[in-house]
Amino acid sequence: MKLATWNVNSLKVRLQQVLDWLESSPVEALCLQELKLTDDKFPIEAFREAGFEACWAGQKTYNGVAIITKAAGTDIQRNLPGLEDPQQRIIATTLASPAGDIRVISAYCPNGQAVGSDKYEYKLRWFQALRDWLQQELQRYPRLAILGDYNVAPHDEDVHDPQKWEGDVLVSEPERAAFNSLLALGLTDAFRQFDQEEKSFTWWDYRRFAFRRNAGLRIDHVLLSDALLPYCASCTIDKDPRRNEQPSDHTPVVATLDFNR
Repeated sequence: MKLATWNVNSLKVRLQQVLDWLESSPVEALCLQELKLTDDKFPIEAFREAGFEACWAGQKTYNGVAIITKAAGTDIQRNLPGLEDPQQRIIATTLASPAGDIRVISAYCPNGQAVGSDKYEYKLRWFQALRDWLQQELQRYPRLAILGDYNVAPHDEDVHDPQKWEGDVLVSEPERAAFNSLLALGLTDAFRQFDQEEKSFTWWDYRRFAFRRNAGLRIDHVLLSDALLPYCASCTIDKDPRRNEQPSDHTPVVATLDFNR
């Protein structure tokens, strides 16, 4: 069973790229972020023609999340309960697996703009609300995977130039502490459970030939609960979509679960 995440930076612009990727890289669930379209514009028929179902939470111009699945999920949840927030950043569904039901969550965490800004404070509040909700979700669904664009590079090894980025948004200590508070619930960064190449990143700025220079950050993550982690056989970054014409500035991350382990 493969679970993947990809911030597509506009599904309208990159729908064909997503469909092509699903054809060449079949997964049971693909979590998308930054749809940048309203609910009524979501291309559900295109996904159904390709053999997939979907749940989504759209928003005009900004944000928006979805989960593309081979089989329709159940118990769909939009947004963080208890947090008044017009921004569409969370969608969750439950999928069947040989090990039992798995809760799959697609998350688009706030960027934060700049340390000390109002958007930065919103980001930290949002992470706290996410942690509170996940604590409850893990009690209901011990097998849980939350995938998405966290807008946090957890460690210096996840940053192409740590000195240049030191103290900046995406790498500041409060943001990293917020990310670590999720791990403290019993979640694990699946990518770091395996030997990986140095300078492995998931996002590269469009400017200054950043992708060509591999001047990126690892800010897209797959977090697995303690009950799901033993089944994880691999977690990889697929850089090929970043080489597309008119690519997203992010690229997919794929975790493989082997229930025969």
